[in-house]
Amino acid sequence: MTLVRRSRPGHRLDNLESVATTGAVPRRFDALQHHYGEGPCFDAIWFRQTVRIDDVGSEARWPRLMAAALEQTPVRSVLSIQLYTDGQELGALNLFSDNAGGIDDETEEQAFNLATHAAIALSSARRGEQFSSALASRDLIGQAKGMIMERFDLDAIAAFRPIRTLSQEMNVPVIEVARRLALREQPVADGKE
Repeated sequence: MTLVRRSRPGHRLDNLESVATTGAVPRRFDALQHHYGEGPCFDAIWFRQTVRIDDVGSEARWPRLMAAALEQTPVRSVLSIQLYTDGQELGALNLFSDNAGGIDDETEEQAFNLATHAAIALSSARRGEQFSSALASRDLIGQAKGMIMERFDLDAIAAFRPIRTLSQEMNVPVIEVARRLALREQPVADGKE
C-alpha cells in the first residue's frame, strides 16, 4: 500500500510513502516505482481509479520500470486501486501476482471492495490523528499563554500577542514558539537553541 502523506501541488512523488508491504517483492516493486518516478501505483493515486497490468512482460506503459520489474522481481501482473474518500486521494492498494494474467475480473472486484473499506478506515484514522494533533497544539499554546499570563499578569488575549509576534518575527509557526516557551527554551530567530 502506498499512501499520500500530504497533497501538495508540484510535489507528487515526494509525498508518497510505501507502507504495510507484505514482503520483499512488493517493497522492491515500490522502490522501483519511486526510483523511476512512475508506475501503476502512482497512476492509480493521481490519475485513475484502477490500473491493471495483465502481463508485465508485454506492458507498453512505463517501459524502464517494466524492464526492471521483470529483471528484479517475480511480479508478472499488477493491480493498483486508488484509495479515495472525502474528496482527496489517500493512496493506493497494490496487488501483485507471479503469473501473467494472474489477476482476473473477480479478483479486481474483490480488491475494489477491500480498497473501499481501507479508504474509509484510513480517512477515519487520519481525522483522529488530526484531531489529536489539534488538541495537543491547543494545549501547548494554552500552557505558553498561561506562563505569560502568570509572569506578566496579563489576560489570555494579551498573553497571546507576544507569541504571535515572535512567530511572525522568527517566521516559525505559533505552535513552535509555544513549544519553546512551554519547555522554557529560548525562542531564537535562527532556529538554534
